Amino acid sequence: MVSEKIAQLINEQIAHEQYAAQYYLSMSAWFSAKDLDGIANYFRVQSKEELMHADKMFDYLNDVGGEIILGEIAKPPHEFENATDIFEKALEHEKKVTRSIFNIVKNANDEGDFATTSFLQWFINEQVEEEASASQYVTKIKMVCDNPSALYLFDQELAKRVFVADATA
Repeated sequence: MVSEKIAQLINEQIAHEQYAAQYYLSMSAWFSAKDLDGIANYFRVQSKEELMHADKMFDYLNDVGGEIILGEIAKPPHEFENATDIFEKALEHEKKVTRSIFNIVKNANDEGDFATTSFLQWFINEQVEEEASASQYVTKIKMVCDNPSALYLFDQELAKRVFVADATA
C-alpha cells in the first residue's frame, strides 16, 4: 500500500524522532544538573512527545504494509554553553524536523499517496505548534537568563508542564 521510497522516508523519520527524544533528554539532564528542575521537566516532556511521534509513525507504517527498518540513533550532545544555547538548539532541531516531514509530504504528494499525506497532516500541525513554542521560549530565556529571580519564575512555569498522550496515538 505504501511505496518503498515512502517507507524508507518514514523509517528515517522514526529515527529522527527517536534521536530528538534522546537530544531533549540530554538537555533535560543538563538543566537537572543545574538544579533547574522545572526546565528539566519541560525537556523530559519534550522527549516523551518525540517518542510518541516515533510510535505513531511506526504504527502507521505497519498499518499500510510498509517494511519497518529501525535505523541507528546517534548519540546526542551532552555539553552545552548555557541555557540560551540549549533553547536555540531546540528551536533549530524543531525546524529540521519540520523540513524532514515536509520532504515526506512532498514525496507522498508526488506519488499520489493521499493516505500518507493525510496521516502527516497531524505532524504538520504539531510542528507549527512546536516551532512557535520553541521560538517563544528562546525569547523568554534570553529575557530571564541574567536575572536569578526571573529565571526562578521561568523554571516554575515550565515545572507545570505534563505529558499528555495523544488520543490518536
